[in-house]
Amino acid sequence: MDKYHQSQQLLTQLENILQHHHYWETITPESQALASTEPFAIDTLDCHQWLQWIFIPKLHYLIVQRLPLPTQFAISPYVEEAMKNQEGIIDIVAIVREIDQLFKY
Repeated sequence: MDKYHQSQQLLTQLENILQHHHYWETITPESQALASTEPFAIDTLDCHQWLQWIFIPKLHYLIVQRLPLPTQFAISPYVEEAMKNQEGIIDIVAIVREIDQLFKY
């Protein structure tokens, strides 16, 4: 299985786990919130919103277009800290760590 296929599977799992724990939203945040230039849009979005509205769509776009995938990044420390003590954190972080591992190199 290639990295694109693995990436898509992990994104689907992340989406499913966010839905399962009731973090998936049906209303898109305002465009100015999505246009934040801060890392993780920390000034305008909650962590689960950033995952849903920025991270998943951007990575999905790269996968579909077969563009170069990112390397050497880790989002799990942010997710762990931003969502600590919230429902489903163990499940969400487990998937995010798998994504981090996939893009480690």
